[in-house]
Amino acid sequence: YYCDDALAWISKALQDQAPYDVLITDLSFEEDNNKQRITSGIDLIQAVKVIQPTIKILVFSGENRPVIINKLFNNYGIAIIVFSVILRIILIPVTISQQKTMKKSEQMQEKMREIQQKYKNNPEKLNQETMDLYKREKMNPFSGCLSSILQIIIILSVFWLVSNPLTYMKKVDPDIINGYIEQIKNEDGKSSAYPEIQVIQRKASEDERVNINMNFFGLDLSKVPNQNMSDYTVYIIPVLYVITSFISIKITNGKKKKEKVLQLEEKTTSDKEANTKQSAEDESLEAMQEMSNSMTYMIPIMSISIAFIAPWGLALYWLISNILIIIERLIIDKIYTREDANHKSDI
Repeated sequence: YYCDDALAWISKALQDQAPYDVLITDLSFEEDNNKQRITSGIDLIQAVKVIQPTIKILVFSGENRPVIINKLFNNYGIAIIVFSVILRIILIPVTISQQKTMKKSEQMQEKMREIQQKYKNNPEKLNQETMDLYKREKMNPFSGCLSSILQIIIILSVFWLVSNPLTYMKKVDPDIINGYIEQIKNEDGKSSAYPEIQVIQRKASEDERVNINMNFFGLDLSKVPNQNMSDYTVYIIPVLYVITSFISIKITNGKKKKEKVLQLEEKTTSDKEANTKQSAEDESLEAMQEMSNSMTYMIPIMSISIAFIAPWGLALYWLISNILIIIERLIIDKIYTREDANHKSDI
């Protein structure tokens, strides 16, 4: 069946006073020899909404392009939320891989301490044994760096995306965008840090081509916090982002503390000298952990600094991502806890 057929059926159902409740469609279709007036799911949704505005829409699609999402929902904030959810789903395999790597790294710590103690006076042998340990455990010492690089790439990409919504979310002709940017620049005598956001603010009411619905539950997502410091609403999303960041950190640190207590309970205290050495090692590890915790707390502080000088959409993306990460982490931790319990019962 084709989009033209679907529209005809919906139109006939309305005439028969037996309208459909829901339209289920994909967003794009493969072309064939049958010429159609309506060629995409987006055009079909728009045509159906004209004749039956109250019909429910269910999209079954694998599309992951911001321009498609924005056309479907026609709201900047909702488009960012949907994009965030889709992106987190795509990154689930990466997240699981990171969790496995962290788990394996924690299990290797005891072996690492033994190597460090054994070869503390022989740096060359220590390095060799450390590399051999990573090879035996099939661990990449730079895996953590790779995930950090991926996160930086995503952050920069999303920053560029939310800063240029006309280009990447609405696919407006560059000549139209540049024409308005130049016009506003001549009117104000200066250029804006976020010209496309300014075009939406100044020209959306005059030209539907550059109009994006920036209203998100009463919040104007076209605002940049540091340019609207007197408006208390600009602090809502950044503050919520900070709160969710510290909840995420608390969950992570709480899990680490619990694992550390369990490890201490499993240790024997048969040799006093060994205990003394272990105590010194633990103090060293605690110092490293404190440094790691400090860096962990620095990330949300740095992020909130960027959020105050960036379009609000970036802070919204970080907020939604934080919420999704917390949910994701709780689910994955529960699964691993259950697997560990099953493994111990088997032993």
